[in-house]
Amino acid sequence: MSILIQNGILVLPTGPIQADLRVAGGRIAELGPGLAPGASRVIDAQERLVFPGFIDTHTHFEMNKGFPNETADDWYTGTRAALAGGTTTVLDFAEPERGATLASALETWHGRADGAACCNYGFHMTVKDWSPSIRSELREMTAAGVTSYKVYLAYDNLRLSDAAAYEVVKAVGAEGGVVGCHCENGDLVTEGIRAQQAAGNLSPAAHPLSRPPAVEAEAVGRWLTIAELAGCPVNIVHLSTLRGLEAVRAARTRGQRLYVETCPQYLLLDERSYRLPGFESAKFVLSPPLRAQENCAALWDALEAGEIDTIGTDHCSFRFHGAKELGREDFSQIPNGIPGVEHRPSLMYTYGVAAGRITAVDMARLLAENPARLFGMYPQKGVLAVGSDADLVIFDPNDTGRITAETQYQNVDYTPYEGMALRGRVDTVLLGGEVAVEGGRVLLERRGRYVSRGPSGFWR
Repeated sequence: MSILIQNGILVLPTGPIQADLRVAGGRIAELGPGLAPGASRVIDAQERLVFPGFIDTHTHFEMNKGFPNETADDWYTGTRAALAGGTTTVLDFAEPERGATLASALETWHGRADGAACCNYGFHMTVKDWSPSIRSELREMTAAGVTSYKVYLAYDNLRLSDAAAYEVVKAVGAEGGVVGCHCENGDLVTEGIRAQQAAGNLSPAAHPLSRPPAVEAEAVGRWLTIAELAGCPVNIVHLSTLRGLEAVRAARTRGQRLYVETCPQYLLLDERSYRLPGFESAKFVLSPPLRAQENCAALWDALEAGEIDTIGTDHCSFRFHGAKELGREDFSQIPNGIPGVEHRPSLMYTYGVAAGRITAVDMARLLAENPARLFGMYPQKGVLAVGSDADLVIFDPNDTGRITAETQYQNVDYTPYEGMALRGRVDTVLLGGEVAVEGGRVLLERRGRYVSRGPSGFWR
């Protein structure tokens, strides 16, 4: 049976319109005013916004599997939380072991996600080693629908040399893909940690001091230089600083094509979270760290100006009790990461759209259209259009509430957004044309499908 969504405000790229939308066969079949119900099930979306399903470009589920610092959310709990919050597709990071093939990582991640995921999913591929054999696997990855990659300029167990990063960008570009980068200067981070330890600063408050904004800005500039010489567009993940943004602006002024992701935490939280009593600040240890308020303001300005392309969460949920407590005696042992996949859409609506900083169309672009374009899923996903997948979010802008760990789906014992007021909430979610969430509650589980992605759709 088809579904007819009546009386909703459809959030289209050209602007919101009051119209109906019919779903049939897992796709959007018809758009327009006054559509006849026929044999369709009718959902009345009066006074509600209808968005394309949101896409989270940056998650880490079931990470560090088997170790004391394993993430709290596996593929079932993490994607269930995502779905409850209106995210219908996630892109997670498949990570090979050192010396292993890309194919082995893809097999492992499929083994974890297939049959467990509650929303749709795809994989970025992390490149930790670079060699002719890894290079030869790229064609195989493209055929398997993996067209985006990630490299690190920090972390000794993950980072590549600049020369290897350059080769990766060129090789992936030749495949029509895009490479994202974790931009921090690894050597300077290591020295910063040692300096804090030597000074006896071992609490969570030392974490942001060990990796100040200059550490990100240097790496952003270096990453963009590498991309400029390679002649390919690249992505910057989780941008957190004004200084990094200034490097982005300078590169764009020179005519360089590049894409920028930031996260809600860098817009809504700041370094005051590292001044909490006791060990509470460990809940906010993530990398890059939270920054001074001036950086938050600069990122909001960039968002309003269209300088930021996507908003991911970097969802990496470690329990406070057990995992985060591994670093009670030394901040450098606190697992880096926070939860967020469930709350991103409502946070961006509340503090972006309802606050007048961005429009509903901007929100759809940042959370759906641009991710789909950049990562090879458009127009299959990311837009309300005839023929597109029926992954839809019906959002009630008049609902109010607060975020609490007690009521969240995320399988973790805290939320960094505890107590934050919300205006608006996800009411109904369709996944592949089926009602998967109704009244904010998840009805369908383990229905997520793997998304085989095509070439990146660069638009600037």
